[in-house]
Amino acid sequence: MKFGKTLIAGISLAVLGLGIGYTASQTVEASGAEYYVAVNGSDSNAGTSAAPWKTLQHAADTAGPGSTVYVRGGVYNQKLKITKSGSADQGPITFANYSGETPVIDGTGLPVSGTEGIVDLADVNYVTIQGFEIRNYTTTASNVMPVGIYVHGAGGNITLSKNKIHDIKNTSTPAGIDLLGRDAHGIAVYGTKAPESIHDVTIDGNELYNLVLGSSETLVLNGNVDTFAVTNNIIHDNDNIGIDVIGFEGKSPNSAYDQARNGIISGNKVYNITSNNNPSYGKKLPNNSNSADGIYVDGGKDSIIERNYSYNNDIGVEIASEHAGKATSNITIRSNFIYNNRLTGIAMGGYDTDRGSTVGCHIVNNTLYKNDTIGDGSGQLYVQYDTQNNVIRNNIFVASSTDVLIYNEYTKNSGNVVDYNLYFAPGGSSDASWTWKNKEYTGFAAYKNGTGNDAHSVFADPLLVNPAAGDLHLKAGSPAIDKGLTGSDIGSLDIDGQPRIQGASVNIGADE
Repeated sequence: MKFGKTLIAGISLAVLGLGIGYTASQTVEASGAEYYVAVNGSDSNAGTSAAPWKTLQHAADTAGPGSTVYVRGGVYNQKLKITKSGSADQGPITFANYSGETPVIDGTGLPVSGTEGIVDLADVNYVTIQGFEIRNYTTTASNVMPVGIYVHGAGGNITLSKNKIHDIKNTSTPAGIDLLGRDAHGIAVYGTKAPESIHDVTIDGNELYNLVLGSSETLVLNGNVDTFAVTNNIIHDNDNIGIDVIGFEGKSPNSAYDQARNGIISGNKVYNITSNNNPSYGKKLPNNSNSADGIYVDGGKDSIIERNYSYNNDIGVEIASEHAGKATSNITIRSNFIYNNRLTGIAMGGYDTDRGSTVGCHIVNNTLYKNDTIGDGSGQLYVQYDTQNNVIRNNIFVASSTDVLIYNEYTKNSGNVVDYNLYFAPGGSSDASWTWKNKEYTGFAAYKNGTGNDAHSVFADPLLVNPAAGDLHLKAGSPAIDKGLTGSDIGSLDIDGQPRIQGASVNIGADE
């Protein structure tokens, strides 16, 4: 959640340096019964293809480990509450669309009680939800939160895949300036117990759009969530944060476990995310808050953000902590295309001196192109309050018309290493601007001499293929080719899933 002034806010995890033996494609094949649900069925039927049930809930109450519930096409104006688990040996309980058909779970007219998913998974293990359209779960009441798919409590081995979730909305108008209690989510995973976590969660290939979220997020992992993969999702046209990994909000009853962690966010496309028409950021619309991140880590730790496209958002990617004395830590942002975002490309650190810090994170091999489209001067990389021991290396930074590349207005900045980057700006090397520890430098030479940063970096046109169309790949002859510094943090794949090193050394930027 964010308030106030522009708040700046399969795939194997074992090979990502996290020491996690979990893959996004890790599933257990169902070996049990097959059941069927259809809009013209009856719960007194046998649940077979020829005699299907009518309600999703009857199927959820009946299906056991290893069972697959095939749901035929049609509109189901019903809630689905899953409290039964599959198992490691027998397989998951799977709810899936019948081949070639799209079942629609439609919340029109259904009440929302507390924080509630129209598809709601409580304290379950080995459950898969696949191939549904989930829509129209809305409220005009404050202090309740509609969610498309809500996973909560403890449990694990949960897969949410190939679902289309849209028009989940909270349009309440509570009194007060901040409109507290006006919240919704598309997908939410809340680890609300301890020490038992929600673990081994795969959220893959979903589309989430046209959500009215208030001060909440499109897709969120919050609290005691350990080991997750958010991959290949398309998230767009929502009025707050796209993907969020959160800690320190008190979702876990034990603060030692209150951080989402050990995750990968990969292969997603996040675009058209903005808070500017969200009354939770100011009732007078548009409010020009420019506060919604495409991808955000707020207090999470030990995770990787790689091979994503984040564009036309308020902020491309942010790693920060909104909680004083608490750090977002050990996050790697690598091999992403980040472009045409309104406020900045990548932001890090607390948005003011009452916030937390960003510690031990790596921003490597990204291509950032003409963010800061509103001309605010936050540049391509916005280094905020309290940043410690971070690495910023092998990135391409192309400035917008402001010519600002890095903007760091705070002096609480220690141990950060910035090198082997490629910079370019419309005004050329002499007019390009960097601000570091609240001191502005105009010109590349002045910046390097004044800060000691970027001793091995260059200022040159990176020769991108077609950046106006979002194609930030390198042309032959680009000065970024083979000019980066290799290291364990660069990963094994580039933006296209090709080997990260193909020549004498790694390229600068996301494209190898």
